[in-house]
Amino acid sequence: MAAISSSRPYHVIIFGATGFTGKFVVEEVARYAAESPGSVSWKWAVAGRSRKRLEEVLEEAAGRLSMPGLRTDVEVIVADVSIEESLATMCRQGLVILNCVGPYRFYGEPVVKACVENGAHYIDISGEPQFLEHMQLEYHKKALDKGVYVIGSCGFDSIPADLGIIYTQRQFKGTLTAVESFLSISAGPEGMCGHDATWQSAVHGFADAGSLYKLRKKFGHKPLPVVGAKVTKRGSVFFSKEIEQYAIPFMGSDPSVVKRTQRFLHEEEHLSPIQYTAYVGIGGPVSVMKFFCGGLLFWVLVKFRLGRTILKQFPWFFSFGLFSKSGPTMKQIENTCFSLTFFGEGYKEGSDPSRGRPDAKICTQVIGAEPGYVATPSAMVQAAVTLVEEVHSLPKRLAQYLEVKAMADSCFDRGGVYTPGAAFCNTSLIERLQNHGIKFSVRGN
Repeated sequence: MAAISSSRPYHVIIFGATGFTGKFVVEEVARYAAESPGSVSWKWAVAGRSRKRLEEVLEEAAGRLSMPGLRTDVEVIVADVSIEESLATMCRQGLVILNCVGPYRFYGEPVVKACVENGAHYIDISGEPQFLEHMQLEYHKKALDKGVYVIGSCGFDSIPADLGIIYTQRQFKGTLTAVESFLSISAGPEGMCGHDATWQSAVHGFADAGSLYKLRKKFGHKPLPVVGAKVTKRGSVFFSKEIEQYAIPFMGSDPSVVKRTQRFLHEEEHLSPIQYTAYVGIGGPVSVMKFFCGGLLFWVLVKFRLGRTILKQFPWFFSFGLFSKSGPTMKQIENTCFSLTFFGEGYKEGSDPSRGRPDAKICTQVIGAEPGYVATPSAMVQAAVTLVEEVHSLPKRLAQYLEVKAMADSCFDRGGVYTPGAAFCNTSLIERLQNHGIKFSVRGN
């Protein structure tokens, strides 16, 4: 466990602890702190705009978890994204800031900026590609200069996909060249539901999709090399024999995050890049009709300010009950789970990927409980624990100013803006997740 000094008294600070997801993160941190060995004291605090509401969150968590000490033992820090000095004061007190305040496109950058300027590592659960890639473009060098790690998308978006690809690559005997993933979410009789904040992020993200293309051009990246046979993407709606239901391309952040990780692993770790396509199951013919009608209406409305206002005002109606302003009930959360199945292909050891079709396959799977409010807090907290305890295993680059490239650890620059896969590829995060409800396994092909 990293040492805590009087000037930085907390391992983690949960910013946005009063939000819908933030409350679940509070409970997950409390559980982890309670299960830590007796000789290790995991210090943490909660932060947000209202001291009263933060105290209420701790009161609720104390009751739900039967941990009365939460009422008095956890520090409350008042901080607001609109007040720069309050963010700076918060960031000076923690090793890692867990940012649960979204939509991140509106509220994320001030927190990243404060973390970088005040020496606190940063983790969020954003599923917004434009925010994530903008932070990499604007803050990677600044974070390197400060020795600060900024790691986005450390929730269900996109740790299962990003780490799942790395796990699949490790299990494959040979050169893995392509992977398709299929997401299935199962719910009980009450159905499943997401919170309004996620819906709002989706509305703004699709409305501003053109800006993401312009942003990506600023990186000046060359296309990643295609190793082995080029994969043909499937249609916009198709019946998947792999998961025995209709499927569509996954429109979340996973493809973006995985591609950034593959670029990092290719350029920095000299690994062969993997072609990746992601799909999600939507059910039977009735679900296909709902998707077609709802998707068409969504695409029309999202292009106009009035349409976006209507979409945000009535999430339950326009999402056919998949999102609501109140979020899921505890019963819905308890009865929902996910499985993310990866179908990979490549070339056996000794085979030449430049000649012929792939001659080997692999199937792996990542499974877990409800993705938004069980798996996400678990993934976020374990990412933070890994960052605190294994910071020396995170990416580092030889300091550019050195004339002699000595290999001593002090000669390396640490920090930067990374995806989960890039940041944690050489750590034990997968093993930690295995022990906290997110299971990785190899299945039969």
